[in-house]
Amino acid sequence: MEFFMFAPTLARLLRYVLLLSFLFMTAESGNALASAELDYLEANRKKSGVMVTQSGLQYRVLQNGSGRKPSAKDAVEVHYKGSLITGKVFDSSYARSRSISFPLNRVIAGWTEGLQLMKEGAKYELVIPSNLGYGALGAGKSIPANATLIFVVELLKVH
Repeated sequence: MEFFMFAPTLARLLRYVLLLSFLFMTAESGNALASAELDYLEANRKKSGVMVTQSGLQYRVLQNGSGRKPSAKDAVEVHYKGSLITGKVFDSSYARSRSISFPLNRVIAGWTEGLQLMKEGAKYELVIPSNLGYGALGAGKSIPANATLIFVVELLKVH
């Protein structure tokens, strides 16, 4: 009978132990991920043609444009492909055969900053550190926490 009296306490203790174990494993795998992401960013910044902004955004001009430059308050129409440093593509307007329009101040900070560097008709590769992307939260199942994002972006139109 005494065992049943302590069962709720024991169950609570086991939950805490499991939770702590999970948090420790998550932190360890997060550290490995962060290390790989930092290694990638360091190697990429040394590549020919890669520019780095004050915030840490890395970009490379693939094609110059000649039209308007957007401000953060403008809406833009783009084609893009987004991938992780592993090469896994998580989203692509090219694959859908459809460009997309959105207000520039309603996307991740790396996009807002990067697209303001471009003119209509330009195509850039943006390498976005996690602090300018989805950060520690990630985004759904496709983008893990602290992921560096790589986008090839074509600025079609500033609205």
